[in-house]
Amino acid sequence: MAETHQDSGGAGDFDLSQFYQIFFEEAGENLDQMEQMLLNLNLDSADDEELNGIFRCAHSVKGGAATFGFADVAELTHQMESLLDRLRRHELQPTAAMVDVLLESADASRSLLARHQAGDEGEALPTGDLVKRISILAAGGTLDVQKTAVAAPVAPKTDLPQQKAATPAKGSGPRNLQITIGPLDKPEQADAIQELFRDIPGLGQIKQLPSDKPAFRVFNAETASTDEELLDLFAFHVSREKVDIELQVDASKVDQSFGFFDGAAGAPAPVAIQKPSSEAGFGFFDGSPGAPESSSEQPLVSSATQEIAPVAKVAAKASTAAVAQPEAATIRVAISKVDQLINLVGELVITQAMLAQNSRALDPAVYQQLLTGLADLDRNTRDLQESVMSIRMIPMSIVFSRFPRMLRDLAGKLGKKVEFVTQGEATELDKGLVEKITDPLTHLVRNSCDHGIEMPAERIAAGKSESGTITLSASHQGGSIVIEVRDDGRGLSRTKILSKARERGLDVSDQMSDAEVWQLIFAPGFSTAAVVTDVSGRGVGMDVVKKNITALNGTVDIDSAEGYGMKVSVRLPLTLAIMDGMSVGVGEEVYILPLSSVIESFQVKAEAVSTVGQGSQLVKVRDEYMPVIELEKVFQIPRFDFEKSSDIMVVVEADGSRVALLVDELLGQQQVVVKNLESNYRKVPNVSGATILGDGKVALILDTGALVRRSRH
Repeated sequence: MAETHQDSGGAGDFDLSQFYQIFFEEAGENLDQMEQMLLNLNLDSADDEELNGIFRCAHSVKGGAATFGFADVAELTHQMESLLDRLRRHELQPTAAMVDVLLESADASRSLLARHQAGDEGEALPTGDLVKRISILAAGGTLDVQKTAVAAPVAPKTDLPQQKAATPAKGSGPRNLQITIGPLDKPEQADAIQELFRDIPGLGQIKQLPSDKPAFRVFNAETASTDEELLDLFAFHVSREKVDIELQVDASKVDQSFGFFDGAAGAPAPVAIQKPSSEAGFGFFDGSPGAPESSSEQPLVSSATQEIAPVAKVAAKASTAAVAQPEAATIRVAISKVDQLINLVGELVITQAMLAQNSRALDPAVYQQLLTGLADLDRNTRDLQESVMSIRMIPMSIVFSRFPRMLRDLAGKLGKKVEFVTQGEATELDKGLVEKITDPLTHLVRNSCDHGIEMPAERIAAGKSESGTITLSASHQGGSIVIEVRDDGRGLSRTKILSKARERGLDVSDQMSDAEVWQLIFAPGFSTAAVVTDVSGRGVGMDVVKKNITALNGTVDIDSAEGYGMKVSVRLPLTLAIMDGMSVGVGEEVYILPLSSVIESFQVKAEAVSTVGQGSQLVKVRDEYMPVIELEKVFQIPRFDFEKSSDIMVVVEADGSRVALLVDELLGQQQVVVKNLESNYRKVPNVSGATILGDGKVALILDTGALVRRSRH
């Protein structure tokens, strides 16, 4: 949290720095959302809701930046807001140039916010050129945008209940408002409201009026901002339900339009309203029982005004009440708290396993109630674990959403036409994995655009459409998630790769399978690019991609057909914290196999195992031969019971291949808490982690992928 900031918003003694982190997070989310909506905007027939959504994002960032005193961000987003306001009012037609400048402005806003978050270190990004370009586009060829907005004809409305005099559209001129705030916990909260008007340019004028209630403050304000904008601004100091905004109608305008219309030409004749008896007031008018008496400093209003202002007052109160009602659907929680919760659940899983193991010897007839309670504990622990794990699971759309903009810019730089397709955005993955998989995926997508997709002319000559397609998909397969990056470009050239490999002195031959040739591109510094560009071609990347994915216990596979495209498949575990495992015994040792990798287990006879070249063994399972791996030999386990021999096989699958593991016994299935062995000890071959068993012993979790690869060699 950026504690180094000093509040430059002048909000009295009220310290706004405690809200900085929340503001930076929300501003980032708003800018991301705005970017997505801009990329999806249909320039020929822009939807009103889309334009309003983009405007709201810019407005939210501007309001927060102005409140916290980040004037550079507030000024830039204010200019964006001006352009977007004209677009949503259909005074301008959206163009590609507008989308470009708005995207650039969003990037600049991120940069400025990042600088503020870092304590204003470094030189600020200049935004003068951006502001000038936005202003030119917003002007649309006219000199005074504001006058154009004011002169726009007001649509006549005759249906009285639907009038919204309390909240006119932005640009319709300043309004005279009475703002009542209270009850207040601290008097300085009212001072902060006045400071907002003083420090935010263009917000308007405000002065405090006498109040007959100690905990309430009454203000008279002249502002062009809407009620919703004011409520958003005040929310940093007082809760929305404590703010009451009432429109004070100017008497000079009542004679022309009775307060409902702006006096525009062609406005229909006003509807006469009879004022009920002033003695009762029916609770709607000033002077009703319990209503505070008007201050002498309040603007004088005629009797005609008194007849009409209450309608606006009711509308304003109804609007304010409606805004204050919805409750937040989400809550922000620090990742450290979630991680702590997961660790505690992990300890609970270990404790539950210990109780379950110690209770196996109990007589069910004598300890029925205890065993029933332990069974309930087992079920509830599993449900709790699944619920807690789901908190860390986030949809892949979070990762996918950053690629459309990147591809748009990259394709424009390369002069290519690319369509981006995503599938399985709702597929969920552990947050820790999402953060670590983003960079490798970014490189794979950039690689597809740069090396895979051909230039439009080349594609047409090859009988393809001029626009290439890059597809990013995610899906669950067993206990893993598979992410694929596919393109319909030129594919990999076997000849080029082998030629480049020979140049680099790699040991290759023409008899290598395609899969083996494709794996060569993961060699450090390997690149077939003829020219080194700022996009790619230095050979730094594919080896790092594989290294990063392997570090996550994942695998990378490539499939390609020259002239038709290529596919890169990344397989990752769903989470790194807790998993379902099968415990097996070999000698005196216990090992854990990820249950998602286990296919079946069976008892085998010695004659069913065949020995082939170099001592390798195969077992026939339903007309299929598969390699046999003796865990006793792999881990050099000492055996004290010399008469006992391993006769149980567990078939596991990884990377599309199966092997049979030879073990002594199956001990059962259980949830295990995965502990990182590498950070606590060192990297151990064929082992992905460790766990603590119910009896307190440590058991190794086997890396089935490594065991399968071992069998291939």
